[in-house]
Amino acid sequence: MPIPRLHVNDTALLVIDVQERLMPPLVDRMRLAGNCAILLRMAAELDLPYVVTEQYVSGLGRTVPEVANAMSDPASRVEKTRFSALVDVVDEQLRQWRTTNVLVCGIEAHVCVLQTVLDLQATGRQAFVCTDAISAGQRDQIEPALARMSRAGAVRTGIVSAMYELLGDATHPCFRTCLDLAKGVHS
Repeated sequence: MPIPRLHVNDTALLVIDVQERLMPPLVDRMRLAGNCAILLRMAAELDLPYVVTEQYVSGLGRTVPEVANAMSDPASRVEKTRFSALVDVVDEQLRQWRTTNVLVCGIEAHVCVLQTVLDLQATGRQAFVCTDAISAGQRDQIEPALARMSRAGAVRTGIVSAMYELLGDATHPCFRTCLDLAKGVHS
């Protein structure tokens, strides 16, 4: 049985619905926004492709500024109404990038993140869920969602662990910059 591993040449980042009107009730909302922004900065450093989704923008607002400001390409936003972020345009983009691994972060753990991860796994891709970059309005919804994702074959990981796995070696040209990013991760 192959062991899932992150590699820069086949990994993309998917940031799910970190939007203005979804933030107020979230558990550890400042940690979530800061950590999602760090993941976007890491993606830019490592030249990882990424997509940022926004659910029902007219009702829930845009991506919060802290996360939006970390985007190197604002055109990477995708609006959606489905709870799963694996809408057709995202699925097609992942295909074009030849993505087999998807690093997932965002909200809410038990709704959009869960449904996205289940869909990613169903398509044969490997989801890696950054547990320090997801949240929900109720703390007791997070662990059951993570357990279900794990049962579906998703890998739980942390930002720092994923970052070092993608770097692979301390001689990587982005090591120092990523080291600084890792120091900013909120636990």
